[in-house]
Amino acid sequence: MQVRPRLSIVIPAFNEAARICGSLEAVVRHFARSGEDVEVVVVDDGCTDATVETVARFAAERPPQGRVTIGVLRNGRNRGKGYSVKHGVLMARGDLVLISDADFSTPIDDLPLLLQAVEKEGYGIAIGSRALEDSRVEIRQAAWREMMGRGFNRLVRLLTGLHFRDTQCGFKLVLRQEVLPLFRAARVERFAYDVEILYLARKAGVRVREVPVRWRNAEGTKVRAWADSFDMLKDTVRIVLRDRLGRYGRLGGEPARADRKA
Repeated sequence: MQVRPRLSIVIPAFNEAARICGSLEAVVRHFARSGEDVEVVVVDDGCTDATVETVARFAAERPPQGRVTIGVLRNGRNRGKGYSVKHGVLMARGDLVLISDADFSTPIDDLPLLLQAVEKEGYGIAIGSRALEDSRVEIRQAAWREMMGRGFNRLVRLLTGLHFRDTQCGFKLVLRQEVLPLFRAARVERFAYDVEILYLARKAGVRVREVPVRWRNAEGTKVRAWADSFDMLKDTVRIVLRDRLGRYGRLGGEPARADRKA
């Protein structure tokens, strides 16, 4: 019988052949020390390079370390990061799901910071943040990208009322059973999916903790600075309008329990 893992790691991937092995090696090394059962789900978002073959070869050839299983989940065609994350979370088997960018700009060694918030403090979602006082940005983006990111965050806060300082850091941990209604209701298929999930979490009463983490900018981003930023802004507006029109329906959530730590 296949053991159900406590943790699943969902990695959305579009043409990541050049760096996916390094990320998988870091994951395997991290969990070799604990010996716990972990599944890694690389979501193939219509890759046109050798990403899928690279992951399959790594899974077949790596020496056994711990109990980490690695597999590929296919979208069939390019659908976007949001769709890939949703697909991965819905198909994951773990009670906890870590969502990470393929480059692991936040290293896997920072996972315990998010686990503390979810397992010890009772939050349904913990999001890594590059913008808090204790965050450690070790390799920065270009200044103009940082400026655009801060501008987008201000607009998100203005449009949605969300208070988070960094919605877009690609390192998030969720309690799967608690967030399933959110991901089933989600409609954003591209880069603003983070905003939609956090917006729906507030609507459903799922408590979210923003956690300062390390972050090292990695070259090779798939985000098109101007075009994708404009699309993200449009999607954020659509999230608010969709909610006001009642199109998300009931999410099955209840107000956050008072016995949880604030």
